[in-house]
Formats: sequence, structure tokens, C-alpha cells
Amino acid sequence: MGTRRSARARPLALPLAVLLLSACSSGVAAAAQDMERIKDDPVGKLKVYVYDLPPKYNKNIVAKDSRCLSHMFATEIFMHRFLLSSAIRTLNPDEADWFYTPVYTTCDLTPWGHPLTTKSPRMMRSAIKFISKYWPYWNRTEGADHFFVEAKAIERGILPVLRRATLVQTFGQKNHACLKDGSITVPPYTPAHKIRAHLVPPETPRSIFVYFRGLFYDTSNDPEGVFCLCPLGWAPWSPRLVEAVVFGCIPVIIADDIVLPFSDVIPWEEIAVFVAEDDVPQLDTILTSIPTEVILRKQAMLEEPSMKQTMLFPQPAEPGDGFHQVMNALARKLPHGRDVFLKPGQKVLNWTEGTREDLKPW
Repeated sequence: MGTRRSARARPLALPLAVLLLSACSSGVAAAAQDMERIKDDPVGKLKVYVYDLPPKYNKNIVAKDSRCLSHMFATEIFMHRFLLSSAIRTLNPDEADWFYTPVYTTCDLTPWGHPLTTKSPRMMRSAIKFISKYWPYWNRTEGADHFFVEAKAIERGILPVLRRATLVQTFGQKNHACLKDGSITVPPYTPAHKIRAHLVPPETPRSIFVYFRGLFYDTSNDPEGVFCLCPLGWAPWSPRLVEAVVFGCIPVIIADDIVLPFSDVIPWEEIAVFVAEDDVPQLDTILTSIPTEVILRKQAMLEEPSMKQTMLFPQPAEPGDGFHQVMNALARKLPHGRDVFLKPGQKVLNWTEGTREDLKPW
């Protein structure tokens, strides 16, 4: 997560409650209207059929390595659990708008807890072959009405058989081989119960001007920063972004190629500060030159409970959380266009396309 360090300089030590009161006349109410879709309830807007796969594709993998339940790509597991108990789920595939294949491709971890991606393509191809053999729904669209949680990027790009599917992705990076048009970018998974245990009360003085720390919820120091640095690491995104929003700390996003989660409903320009990577040497000047009324406005929006909720995948699910944002995003893609359904005998995907390694049986 990077160097654990906080910068105590140029404090803005007003209680957050005062910030909220002061910001009410600064156009927050108008900006909040743009956030109404965050609170949408997807129930009644779509039906999802969950394929019943053999446990080797999901449950057995978690049973083998429980670390999969806490790493930043665990969304694929909890999305499955959410759908199984959701009112959005339908047991009748003929009435489904979308089809979900619960395959845990990132639950193959190194001793250090990093996902291995060498077997992921073979595992996904195997799962798709299974559903295409035992159900007719994949074959009629070649996946155009199916969605998959593809948490971890693979350097060689999107699996060819997923080119018509909708991908729910955590790797938001412009021009990346794995970023697919029409995909839904989500935040990395952060255990909601841990991060909520260190929430900053609204009356807490923001006595730290710039804050930079790794896993906030694993330390004894609560983040009381006005600004929280969210620089790129091995990818443009990281859980720091989630933590900043949930703790009401203005994210300072230093990642030129980042694709932000739920950008069609979260007003990132209104709640964050963007600093070009080349401008990092001027970071102090950039942040200290931001007018106080702008800081107040951003913090007021960040204090909205619905804003914090969008970044989390709690267990059990809660209204407006990350699960519901994904469902809302899928609902906004409906109704499916005519080009989704193939004509009799029509084929689009090439099952023999791919590397020799990816084409091996799983």
C-alpha cells in the first residue's frame, strides 16, 4: 500500500459538522441532485439468472484457501452470494434479463496472497463451455446478455470468448488490454466491517492537512485528514480510494490513466482533486491554493451516507451499496438491442482463438 506517513501542515481544524453547515449555501444541494441515481433501487428493474455450476468453479476453491474472502478482488465471491439471496434473482431463466456465471478466477493465490492469472483463462473457458452445453441461453447470444466479474487484469487482454459479454471489472485503466467498452468498473473490495470500525465522527476536527497511509482500518490511528493521497501503484487504482471516500477525506487522485468506479453516478470531479503525475513536485502548491469554500463543498458531499455506501460490498448487502450499483448499471443497459440475439446458425466468436496455454483443458 506504500509508505505509511501523514503530513501535519496547514491544518483546517474545523469540525466536519461546521463544514457541512457552511457548505449548504455553496451549491451542494444542486450537485446532490446529480447523485440521486446512487439511491436507486434496482429491484423490479431487472431479473438475473444465476447458473448452478459444479462447486469446483467456486465453493471448493474458497474452501481450499479462505484468504480469497478478504483480498481486494473478492468481489467475485460476494457478488455470487448477494445474487443468491437477492430479490433480483429469478429461478426461471426464460424471464431473465441477464445471466451470471459464478466462477472465481482470482481465488488462486500465491503464498504472499497475490492472485495468479495463469489458469484464469482456462477456468473461464471451461465454465462457459459447461453453461453452453447444458443451457441454451449462452448459445443464442454468445454471451451478449451475460455478465462476469473479471476482477484481475490479464496482460494479454480479454479472453476472446468474453468479447460479447459485459464485464464487471476492478481494473480501471485507460487503454488497458483488459478494459472492455461497456464494462462496469467497480471499487476494489475492502472489508466493510473493518473500515467502519474506524469511521471518523462528523464532529471530529480535521487537524491533518494531507494524509497518506496504507490500510487505515488495520492501524490504531484514525484518518483525520482534509486531503488523502491516492497515488497510483502497480495499477492506477487501489483500496486507498475506497478508504478516502468512506472516511470523508478528499481523495487526491494521482493516476493519469485511472478509470473511476461507478463514474456514471458518482460525481468524482465534485468530490475529488486530480493531480497529474508530472505535477507531483507542485503538490503542496496545488492543494494549498484550493479555496476553502471548495474544500467545504467537497467534504459536505463526501459526508453523504449514500456516497460512502457506493464504495462498499457489505455482508449482508445494504441499500445503495456496491452490489446495488452494479445491478443499477446493468438495468440501465436494458432493453437489449436486436443485435444481442443471433440469427439461427450465426456464429461470432472463435473458440479456437487464443494462446496455446489458454486453450488447454482446465
